[in-house]
Amino acid sequence: MSSGTPRRADALRNRQLALDAATALLAEPGTPLTVENIARRAGLGAATVVRTFGGKDALLDAAVSDLLAPVVQRARDLLAETAPGQALGLFLGELIAFQATHHSVSDHVEGLNMPATAALRGDLARVMEEMVERAQRDGAVRTDIDPAVATGLIGRTALAIARAQPRSRQLVDAYLTVLLQGLRPPA
Repeated sequence: MSSGTPRRADALRNRQLALDAATALLAEPGTPLTVENIARRAGLGAATVVRTFGGKDALLDAAVSDLLAPVVQRARDLLAETAPGQALGLFLGELIAFQATHHSVSDHVEGLNMPATAALRGDLARVMEEMVERAQRDGAVRTDIDPAVATGLIGRTALAIARAQPRSRQLVDAYLTVLLQGLRPPA
């Protein structure tokens, strides 16, 4: 084994510890998200965290994009495997659940340079817009609303519902029902 292998393994371990710590802190509303807090939570030195990622923006970009990538993939999978109207309804429920769990992320990352996260948000908007377009072609979603407008409405509504932290599944289902019925073509 070469002398570089242990350092490489340590670097990978430190990277994962810092990512896990950042992800945990992102889920705690009101917790200051500093390199020092991330390092403390990870059991690392602040210099190690900075050296591993190059700075807080890059670390948070990696942590948030790790959270968001499976959501984008799930949207793609639903669109490929399910009727568009049904995919939209299923995904919206899952998106609300995701955002309810991670709603404080936006508060922590506002104004940061996060290119990977921005790219994934763009991907998510595009796949949601495609869901809406296909659902419109199938007659499941009204055509008098532009798909980009419908996508924005869905995203903002899902975030608002998630931030409201509804205490019952029944209330979340009621929000979903009203939103989805509002997107259906007029009778």
